[in-house]
Amino acid sequence: MQNRAYIFILITLMIDAIGIGLVFPIMPDLMDRVGAGSTGEGALWGGVLMASYAGALFLFAPIIGSISDAYGRKPVLIAALTVLAIDYVIMAMAEVFWVLLIGRILAGIAGATYTTATAYIADISSPGERAARFGMVGAAFGIGFVLGPAIGGIAAEWHITAPFWIAAAMSAANVLFGLFVLPESLAEEKRRPIAVRDFNPFKAIIGAFKVPGLAIPLVCLFIFEFANMVYPTLWAFFTRELFGWSTLLIGVSLAGYGVMLAGVQAGLMPVLIKRIGEYRTLQLGVASALVGFVGFGLISTVAALVIVLIFAALSDLVPALLMAISANLVGEDKQGLVQGVIASLASIAAFLAPLFMTGVFEIFVDDTGVYLPGAPFLIGAVLIIAIVPLILRLRGAAQS
Repeated sequence: MQNRAYIFILITLMIDAIGIGLVFPIMPDLMDRVGAGSTGEGALWGGVLMASYAGALFLFAPIIGSISDAYGRKPVLIAALTVLAIDYVIMAMAEVFWVLLIGRILAGIAGATYTTATAYIADISSPGERAARFGMVGAAFGIGFVLGPAIGGIAAEWHITAPFWIAAAMSAANVLFGLFVLPESLAEEKRRPIAVRDFNPFKAIIGAFKVPGLAIPLVCLFIFEFANMVYPTLWAFFTRELFGWSTLLIGVSLAGYGVMLAGVQAGLMPVLIKRIGEYRTLQLGVASALVGFVGFGLISTVAALVIVLIFAALSDLVPALLMAISANLVGEDKQGLVQGVIASLASIAAFLAPLFMTGVFEIFVDDTGVYLPGAPFLIGAVLIIAIVPLILRLRGAAQS
């Protein structure tokens, strides 16, 4: 039964990634549909949509995580998946920007699925298993990023709304699957009552930062996620601006990245952890992130893009390891809260980064004499350099 539950969790996370990924290749066309002008302006409005998703996730992730600590993981997962299915229907029917905006806000609320799903994995895993299993979370996302952009790019050839209808059907089917195969992972005696402070995301974050040793991995996660948001935010606009790629080609490139991501998380990461340990694997991921950001900041050819994309995939070793370090620093009764805080920090980054990165992109594409579409990636490189001293302090916290 536990194996079926684990499969359900991975499928749930994969569907989350599909829902996120299918929007990326069609974002320029969606913005055209609601009246955006230039590539830079379209990127800016696309950033607003992504920020609205992240803002809703920030407000609701700690709340949903704490509710799952009190009432169990299963009912929260099923409810969130149901909302997600409804959201895709709304997105499919949207013809004006404000309806898209409502859809993305609902998707952000349903994004609490991730919080509860990762808490579920923490429930059923020993401390030594968590890094590898959180790596499988990354693999599930990688597969989702293969399927999501591919579905988005191919289905959009039929109709711009087709990807959303497909995602709605997948989410609804997964709700039925979960009702039958998912057992509750949090025993009654390990649950905790909900406190009023749990409904305040800022207090939940402050409380998490007071846990000894937890502040450093949380800060690193926040900064890394802020920098890494440049990829989903700008990839479609960046490649269309630099190389004139079509929606289909953008989807194929994102699918290729997803294949590499799944290979890194499911194949390479467990091997690296076994052979060189969590900390050195973390160092490798940070170094790869730096190479990726600098590379994308300066590339001018498709061949260079393909090479740099390999380093971008390797950089995704970092979040899973930082999540594992964070999970190992708290007790079983606070896994939902901590995963909720992690999701909130990631959502703050996902709220701020699209607004900031798309603004920088527009400046260096439309509004200045200096033409540098890769400028947002170079900013990401600076942020990675900034967290290196903190990464060096995590040596003792990582599993050997």
